[in-house]
Amino acid sequence: MFEYKKIALAVSLVLMTTACSDASKEEATTATVESKTATTENTTQNAEQTESEKANKLFEDIFMENVMRSPMYQSYLGIKDDQDKWDDISEERAKEDLEFQKAQLERVMAIDESKLNEQTKISWTLMKQKLENDIADFKWRHYNYPVNQMFGMHSSVASLLINQHGISEVDDAEDYIARLNGLPELFEQLAENLELRAEKGIIAPKFVYPYVISDSENIITGAPFDDGEPSALWADFSKKIDGLDIDDSQRDELLDSAKKAMLESVKPAYESLITSVEGIAEQADTKDGAWKFPDGEAFYNNALKRTTTTDLTADEIHQIGLDEVERIHEEMRGIMKEVGFDGTLQKFFVHMRNSDDFTYSSTEEGRQRYLDEATAVIDDMRGRLDELFLNKPKAELTVKAVEPFREKSAGKAFYQQPSMDGSRPGIYYANLYDMSSMPTYQMEALAYHEGIPGHHMQIAMAQELEGIPSFRKYGRYTAYTEGWGLYTEKLAKEIGLYEDPYSDFGRLAMELWRAVRLVVDTGIHDKKWTREEGIDFYVNNTPNAKADAVKMVERHIVMPGQATAYKIGMNKILELREKAKSELGDAFDIREFHDVVLGSGPVPLNVLEQFVNDYISETKSS
Repeated sequence: MFEYKKIALAVSLVLMTTACSDASKEEATTATVESKTATTENTTQNAEQTESEKANKLFEDIFMENVMRSPMYQSYLGIKDDQDKWDDISEERAKEDLEFQKAQLERVMAIDESKLNEQTKISWTLMKQKLENDIADFKWRHYNYPVNQMFGMHSSVASLLINQHGISEVDDAEDYIARLNGLPELFEQLAENLELRAEKGIIAPKFVYPYVISDSENIITGAPFDDGEPSALWADFSKKIDGLDIDDSQRDELLDSAKKAMLESVKPAYESLITSVEGIAEQADTKDGAWKFPDGEAFYNNALKRTTTTDLTADEIHQIGLDEVERIHEEMRGIMKEVGFDGTLQKFFVHMRNSDDFTYSSTEEGRQRYLDEATAVIDDMRGRLDELFLNKPKAELTVKAVEPFREKSAGKAFYQQPSMDGSRPGIYYANLYDMSSMPTYQMEALAYHEGIPGHHMQIAMAQELEGIPSFRKYGRYTAYTEGWGLYTEKLAKEIGLYEDPYSDFGRLAMELWRAVRLVVDTGIHDKKWTREEGIDFYVNNTPNAKADAVKMVERHIVMPGQATAYKIGMNKILELREKAKSELGDAFDIREFHDVVLGSGPVPLNVLEQFVNDYISETKSS
């Protein structure tokens, strides 16, 4: 981690004497003044240390208080204390959480900021800002879709059990069964949340509900729910139980209990949820943007502010997107000429989209080839990290395909953080449901973004940082996190990777995709574009398959503002890097710059800018 040096305060003492010949008296006077100065400085340092220690303990307490209020988040972090429970998602709990946050803010405000050291001042500012934002955003708490094709309790409970709920002893298995039996209550709260939003006119468009129903039905398809192959949950539990060192009678008892829970709790819970979702779907329309919500314009502007950690308006973000699309198109024309393609850029897009030369086969062999090649790309980059970084994460990284029960609706690719104790590696998930959406020429850039040096490098390193509170290690600022992921796609180009021009085209296609996001997200939620207009803009301006465009536009619709973070964040990191290079010249070291960016955990972009400015000043002075 880059250590920020304090600016030393120069204290000069000038003794004005008239014809004083007593040298020993002068020395004694000087010693007395120096002693008093040292005592004052030590007292100040001790006060700083005491208040900073107090503050950091408070930050840790607040983080753990919040963790312990969420059994599900505990599981993501590898904590087992409440792994027999689900989160409380009731309206009563939401109101209780608000009061809880207000009380936490009061405790933060009681800290004397003036007595904090520099790093703790940053933590204090970030904690204060986070709590203030959460409290201010309480009025928008219903402005979302609790179940949709991207995420929601209907799919996340199964994903959590399969991917986070390990079973290394009998107690873990019993907790797993307890969670199965807890689904009816959780889904009852979920149904109440859907009804509450419906009463306020916050209902997802019609296209969302078939995805939710299909994903839910997938989870209760197969044994023991019917006579088919083992369901995802049954296969998972059975496999994990087989790894226990227990006798057959105990294993049979656990399997019987799990089977009973699936038939008497899980299946009825999902069937009841499906009925509720079908009822809400009857009220849905085809209006796509947040503008349709009560006070939707204010909500969307706030969403943009939170997502980008900037004050950019919807119009400004829209124009940045258009400008970036034009710039990237021009770079793509250069590659088109390099490979000897004769025609317009749009015709080249069609060629790249439809040619069998750039697709993996839709077979198990084709899917395995994708995973193997992505792993090889990451392994190669791992060997190049010393060129770019002073520090590297200890946590391992693995590449996996998205599980069948959620692959139809899940995103193209995503990263899952390691457990807090390092026992579970980071995971790069590739969605191999539709292989036409995972072309060979984009595989390399996607692996860098989701794996190394992208999200794994940034998120795993943040978790392993020392000297900063946990809320900063595990916090997320989308513009920072996703901006880093997109930045690393370009970083790989700068060290000589993407040797195949088609792979370099793929890198540009990925960046282009994020630029188009700026245009379409603001188009849908601010300018009242329809779903079809958004899809058309993607198809006409990118080489990606139409299926990609459909998924992306549907993601924009259910996650207003979220997709604007990537390009805004990348642009800011590149802007700050160019500033550092320009001002430091030969003294600029890319490894030090990356240490500045990654060395304090996730931060808003304005705070990152201050870090880089401090790095520039300190490097100049040294």
